[in-house]
Amino acid sequence: MTLDNFGTWLEIDLDRIEQNFHILERTAGCKVMPVVKANAYGHGLEKVALRLEAAGASWFGVARIEEAMLLRGAGIKANILVLGHTSPTRVPHAIKENVTLTVYDFDVAKQYNEQSNAITAPIKVHAKIDTGMGRLGIQMDRSVEFLRYLQQSSCIQLEGIFTHFACADEPDADTTRFQMGRFNQILEQSGASENSSLLIHAANSAGALEFPSARFDMVRTGIAIFGLPPSQAVTLPDGLRPALSWKTRLISVKTLPPGHGVSYGFKYITKKEERIGVIAVGYGDGLRRTAGNQVLIRGKKVDIIGNVCMDQCMVQLDTLPDVQIGDEVVIIGEQNDAAISATDIANHWQTINYEVICGLAARMPRYYLKLNGHA
Repeated sequence: MTLDNFGTWLEIDLDRIEQNFHILERTAGCKVMPVVKANAYGHGLEKVALRLEAAGASWFGVARIEEAMLLRGAGIKANILVLGHTSPTRVPHAIKENVTLTVYDFDVAKQYNEQSNAITAPIKVHAKIDTGMGRLGIQMDRSVEFLRYLQQSSCIQLEGIFTHFACADEPDADTTRFQMGRFNQILEQSGASENSSLLIHAANSAGALEFPSARFDMVRTGIAIFGLPPSQAVTLPDGLRPALSWKTRLISVKTLPPGHGVSYGFKYITKKEERIGVIAVGYGDGLRRTAGNQVLIRGKKVDIIGNVCMDQCMVQLDTLPDVQIGDEVVIIGEQNDAAISATDIANHWQTINYEVICGLAARMPRYYLKLNGHA
């Protein structure tokens, strides 16, 4: 199989992901839970998890139970924590597949206990504490009571306690230290800090890198596993490198006369005789209809012009007179001495790199590189 079969595709370097995992292990000095939700941040759920399990990952974090079931179907044996909501009706499935659920509400916890009791098997859970994020989590004033309820429930097995930081990617803000203080308070009041059987965790990628006291027994790293910084304020450890490249092909080259419209709505009209190319990528693949996008062709940045279409878009080629149909085009990645990162694109789109890579469409083939860098 050659890449010529693909219109647009992703190249995933699993070696880099494994290397990133080990660097984060050394940096954190504790367990590292790769967070592989949203199709492993666009990198491919099953392939990434299988490589990381072989590399020693003992926990995986997902957002939904459906993702956990995909991992079990792929043969993953490691622990899996569903970080988001799971309907009580799915408790039997979680028990059958040995999947740990998150609990953060008395009523839901009671329903989990009832569902587990009905099949006389315990459900494993981690309790989430809202220390200030304002999202999922039992509120502080009921946290100790909630933890005691879970420990006393007949068919709930409390494995861990965790929280989530709102501003860890802003290291100079006091928010994370405030949340840490509240979390430690709950751990002390509940006796969890002295219970070695409970797995305590709080830090996401930014928290793991910027707040050593937040590492506890385990850190939950998502974006950093894939070699991307959580924010401009967070410095990645030496050696962490992006694992994903996004590429396409030049599929048309032609010369248009002056005054010729290009693409839907004629947002671009040629000012003179211009060489215009078409590349096989569009918003159906995750490339936004944002003015000013650029790609790399023969190691040079060129402008995407006119409106991005669903499956194609146009590029201005006057600075590259020798390009030919079939030339490789890089949207994210390196070419010769030039590079465009997911963070570069995020800055241009006025968003975050998480959104860029999570928005890469499932229809694009994921092409996994082998040890020597070739498929």
